[in-house]
Amino acid sequence: MSSDTSTRKRAAVQAEEARVGSPTPPPARRGLGRRPRPEGPRATFRQLVPYLFEHRKVMVFIIVLSVLGAAASLAQPLLVSRVISVVQAGDPLGRLVWLLVALVVVAGLISGFQHYLLQRTGEGVVLSSRRRLVGRMLNLPISQFDVRRTGDLVSRVGSDTTLLRAVLTQGLVEAIGGSLTFVGALVGMFLIDPVLLGLTVLVVAVSVAVVVLLSGRIRVASRQAQEKVGDLTSSVERAISSVRTIRASGATEREIAGVEQDAVGAYERGLQVARISALVVPIASVAMQTSFLVVLGVGGYRVASGSITIASLVSFILFLFLMIMPLGQALGAVLSVNQALGALGRIQEILDLPGETEHDADTARALGPDARVETGDAVTFEDVHFRYPDSPVATGSATSPGAVAAAAAGDPGDPRGEEPAADDLTVLHGVSFSVPVGRRTALVGPSGAGKSTILALIERFYDPTAGVVRLGGVDVRALDRAELRAQIGYVEQDAPVLAGTLRDNLTLGSPDASDDDCRRVLEAVNLTGVLERGEQGLDAQVGEDGVMLSGGERQRLAIARTLLNAPPVLLLDESTSSLDGLNEQRLREAIDAVAENRTLIVIAHRLSTVVDSDQIVVVEAGRVVGVGTHSELVVSTPLYRDLAKHQLLV
Repeated sequence: MSSDTSTRKRAAVQAEEARVGSPTPPPARRGLGRRPRPEGPRATFRQLVPYLFEHRKVMVFIIVLSVLGAAASLAQPLLVSRVISVVQAGDPLGRLVWLLVALVVVAGLISGFQHYLLQRTGEGVVLSSRRRLVGRMLNLPISQFDVRRTGDLVSRVGSDTTLLRAVLTQGLVEAIGGSLTFVGALVGMFLIDPVLLGLTVLVVAVSVAVVVLLSGRIRVASRQAQEKVGDLTSSVERAISSVRTIRASGATEREIAGVEQDAVGAYERGLQVARISALVVPIASVAMQTSFLVVLGVGGYRVASGSITIASLVSFILFLFLMIMPLGQALGAVLSVNQALGALGRIQEILDLPGETEHDADTARALGPDARVETGDAVTFEDVHFRYPDSPVATGSATSPGAVAAAAAGDPGDPRGEEPAADDLTVLHGVSFSVPVGRRTALVGPSGAGKSTILALIERFYDPTAGVVRLGGVDVRALDRAELRAQIGYVEQDAPVLAGTLRDNLTLGSPDASDDDCRRVLEAVNLTGVLERGEQGLDAQVGEDGVMLSGGERQRLAIARTLLNAPPVLLLDESTSSLDGLNEQRLREAIDAVAENRTLIVIAHRLSTVVDSDQIVVVEAGRVVGVGTHSELVVSTPLYRDLAKHQLLV
């Protein structure tokens, strides 16, 4: 992580803690308390409908099967009543028994096929929700990733989306079909004995009222449980990604204790959901048993008094069971839907955030010939101020996600803007300089001066708070981001290496590159030795985060990836910081070769790597304090002279 980014994140955390108050660190944590999380938006059933509507054809077929299954079930009590009457009259049964058996078999087959379709559709809902969520996440503004935990985002894709499956597989569609059985059973019971029906409905009404009262609490508890799972995932991701540092620091037991604390938190929230569910689940059973006892007692009395026949009582009891079954499905559906809505609220929180390019719709245009980096100044900063946006997680309801993103994106309609008030999050103050086409420009200065932020503004990871950044003479905010970035190669200070093969990493931005092209750039950065370590060649695995490579090799691989794309502008952030003297010289030669007729902007702390640059821009505390060559700056700029003296260059 660059020093600019570290400074900015610390400032964002301080601003957030100032707003909510400094929390007390819980025991066994790593020294930082978990900041209070504002309650996220609550999802509604209407937001769930689009996920179901995507599978409307299959769901219609499932409902048709439910209707057929309901008809087969409702016919069974009628046939049983007929069988009893025939037996009492001493008449032959004929085909009645076989017809009853056929109805039972058909109802079972329909139920099995319907179950399969529900499971398949549930998986489809999970897939579509994950596609939407991943598509939105990877298009969020960079500012969102600055303030959100990676593990929590992963949890939303994995755990939260899985709960949407329960909407289909645990009762919703079955409850819709079961409503036909419920209504049919009510009609049959009314025709047999309205008195018994009235007693049954009274018991059912009480149970339904209890479920309605508990449903809201289930939704809230489910969301809280999913948030705790997100905390746990974040802790595990943090521990695994830093396991070597943790081991070397002797902090293994403290990390285990911290992860266990989050696991206990998830467990306790899960128990809360279980306790509320425990009140809901038995209701159907109690309602069924109570109804059965009432019908059996009162019905037996009415049979004895001659009000109804035994056959009618048996038929009524069968209808009672048919009514209670869909009631149980409905109660289960209430439970699963409210749990799913709790998870859906966390999903919608991300989906409702504006994407990086949504604010560009009215101003962005394809890169025209006037924006081509060919002559004149490739990159120009004109009185640029920049303040990192406040944390959208910290601001809660006070600042909407759209307002935060708008602040991050700037206002293309007013490119000059107004100079913002200085505070801890403002990192650039009136920065102005130009980078000529085909020349090498170096950015130097102390850590935290704003050098990496300047590169981030060129890439449009952020937009200026005020002032203008131009590429080829055109305000970058008026350019299509994809076309803009296609002209820029960017190597971060801690450029990541992706899990996979050498080829996967090299062709990330150039998927059509040939093997010869890949070998050429690897040779240019002195990485051919990696190809010779085994028989896999370009198919050699680099491990998670490039663990199979050394620090210098990872950095050279990232540079090779950029060189393969050969854009007209190269941005290198401390690209030689992890290299030894020999490989640094080889890399400088490779960059010199590929940089011919290209524009380079290089950040370096080792002045020896940039003293021969065509132009050096000295940055201090977010301001440009000197521009010139090495010999000029040694005379004109005290800060540069001090840096050069400390590195024995003067």
